[in-house]
Amino acid sequence: MSIFHELTVKPWMTDQGKVDDHYAGGAFSGLAKKLALRVFLAVVAVLFMLMVFAYGGRMVYEDWRPAPELRLLWANTFVLILGSVALQWAQYSVRRGQMDAMRVGLLAGGAFTVVFLFGQLLAWRQLSTMVYFDIRNPAIGFFYMITGLHGLHLVGGLVAWGRTVAKVWGDFEVAKIRQSVELCTTYWHFLLLVWLVLFGLLFTGNNLDILLKLCGIR
Repeated sequence: MSIFHELTVKPWMTDQGKVDDHYAGGAFSGLAKKLALRVFLAVVAVLFMLMVFAYGGRMVYEDWRPAPELRLLWANTFVLILGSVALQWAQYSVRRGQMDAMRVGLLAGGAFTVVFLFGQLLAWRQLSTMVYFDIRNPAIGFFYMITGLHGLHLVGGLVAWGRTVAKVWGDFEVAKIRQSVELCTTYWHFLLLVWLVLFGLLFTGNNLDILLKLCGIR
């Protein structure tokens, strides 16, 4: 093959597409999706990190009154862990060609996530009925903002999860489903980690000293 032919090859043409198909076809598309997810998760991580810093910085003011601890959040955390474990099982199963087990894991992961979101709404309602409730309290405002934003990211994940679930009944390409399951699992693990950090630092008592050290204030 001449050098001229090598230089003038057009990878978007049909013949080259056949060559690309020989190398898993959508390999480039798959890498692009993984890269896009990683970039998105990095942006989300920075967003929540800034919220933690803002929370810690606001705690040093004299008018700060910590929000009451909600035991329901412990149960919600456990449920979210179960959802992440279920999706991990789905990923494990699809890699080994166990489609029935993969479907069960997917459905369980989504179900646990819905339960978590419902539990968060119950926590909102529970907080609003307490005698401590005062929307002018910065701690209360931070609680609603942070838990709400985290919940919205989970709702967005459920949209992608729903599309994946819709594909796993009937005829489907295992490679594409495997990639979708892996992306969903990565997303869920990330949001679980974010929630564990938020819950541990902000909603399990007065962790002022730890937060101030993390924020570089003390």
